[in-house]
Amino acid sequence: MTDLQTTIEAAWDNRDLLRDSATTDAIHAVIEELDKGRLRVAQPVADGQWQVNDWVKKAVILYFPIQQMETLELKPFEYRDKMRLKTGYEAQGVRVVPPATARYGSFLAPGVILMPSYVNIGAWIGEGTMVDTWATVGSCAQVGAHVHLSGGVGLGGVLEPVQAAPVIIEDGAFIGSRSILVEGCHIGKEAVIGAGVTITGSTKIIDVTGSEPKEYRGHVPARSVVIPGSYAKQFPAGEFHVPCALIIGQRKPSTDLKTSLNDALREHNVAV
Repeated sequence: MTDLQTTIEAAWDNRDLLRDSATTDAIHAVIEELDKGRLRVAQPVADGQWQVNDWVKKAVILYFPIQQMETLELKPFEYRDKMRLKTGYEAQGVRVVPPATARYGSFLAPGVILMPSYVNIGAWIGEGTMVDTWATVGSCAQVGAHVHLSGGVGLGGVLEPVQAAPVIIEDGAFIGSRSILVEGCHIGKEAVIGAGVTITGSTKIIDVTGSEPKEYRGHVPARSVVIPGSYAKQFPAGEFHVPCALIIGQRKPSTDLKTSLNDALREHNVAV
């Protein structure tokens, strides 16, 4: 990987190198490694931290200009794009329901189910995860194992700036319908996000379960149950309410994993 990284970094600084076959071969090799899951845009490291591999994101960005436009036909539909789609789902042990789309350069682990949805290049999805109808997994988003992305969930993509962290959803999390998670927000293991929650890297996430509120930014701690909320903020024109997210409880360890995704919300009278 060191040789690939050196070549990618050189091409990033000097785009004239995109004319060289050695450079394009290196870019294609990185995308293939991403597609097979042997390389990731970001991966967990010690103490719950994540490492972002900037050079891999650079390779994804450089992949676009070296690709040629082509027409794809699946009668009666016609498409025109630069990017290939994933193939070989049977061998990968992945279920894909028409018209779900995953771009080449994204990774789907065995047991993933794609309902009619979209997965962009650089994304990584762990085993047993359900991507429900009209959910979108943006470029480079990292989704763990046994996650449920409910209908209409939007995970933002992040390619530039290259140092920006992607959206991260850790193992066992449940993301409620029409939630929007963007700008590198980080959802902890087995967290439950209620329907319609919007979280960006700068969104206030307020834990209201104690005697005093505790505030997070862009990060939801493991096993938290989160719903949409708002707080009052003073502006020159007056006081108005600004959206935030509220942590209202924790998933109970006594609840079976398979049912707690919904039960954790129902216990708090929150919509799925």
